[in-house]
Amino acid sequence: MSQVVIVTGGSRGIGAATARLLGAEKAAVVVNYRRANAEADAVVRDIEASGGRAIAVQGDMGREDDILRLFAETDRVFGPLTGLVNNAGIVGGQKRRVDAITFAGAMEVMRTNLVGPLVCAREAIKRMSTKSGGKGGAIVNVSSYGALTGSPHAFIDYAASKGALDTMTIGLAAETADCGIRVNAVRPGLIDTEIHNEVGIPDRVKRFGPKMPIGRAGEAREVAEAIVWLLSDKASYVTGDFINVTGGAR
Repeated sequence: MSQVVIVTGGSRGIGAATARLLGAEKAAVVVNYRRANAEADAVVRDIEASGGRAIAVQGDMGREDDILRLFAETDRVFGPLTGLVNNAGIVGGQKRRVDAITFAGAMEVMRTNLVGPLVCAREAIKRMSTKSGGKGGAIVNVSSYGALTGSPHAFIDYAASKGALDTMTIGLAAETADCGIRVNAVRPGLIDTEIHNEVGIPDRVKRFGPKMPIGRAGEAREVAEAIVWLLSDKASYVTGDFINVTGGAR
């Protein structure tokens, strides 16, 4: 069965690397983006150049109307969905302690990082469940090493959202195991992406990469390899589980 996969937040970083890798395996990929139109179009071109099929669909994954439109467009262009990568997420601003966290900011983080993925999973399960006429499929949630550490002195609200995403992964896997659907997650550690500039720590990879047990920061491609494996039939007996892509960090 040829893959039809939605990658939320697919214009940059881990999402873009995942979309490109899926394209290289001849999947049909829906590259979701919120603002990075040019970057999403570049990912689409790369996928098509490698022999895959792709479209870019704008949408804020913290808004239900945008999520519903994303799935409807996937149905229209590519047909039956086989995979979802819940990658879209926000950190919620620059490094901060708990006394600088605002109610509005924390709610925005939860809306995008937890409620959005849950609604995306709902829509994917509706389409993929063998109990409703689907052919089965797989969901991969992109969590974070912060779910294990709590990210003190930096991003506690973000880490809490990822911890909740881990719990959601376990629950969804149990609920859909008899529907032909597998649900797993990856927890990236220190990965060399644009996010460090956005949170005001542009030298984070340079400073902390050599301190990782493996001696360096990870690359987006290395996380993408784990995601694509979990989506594939090679992981057919894996559900409700996690792959830590952390370079040995514990």
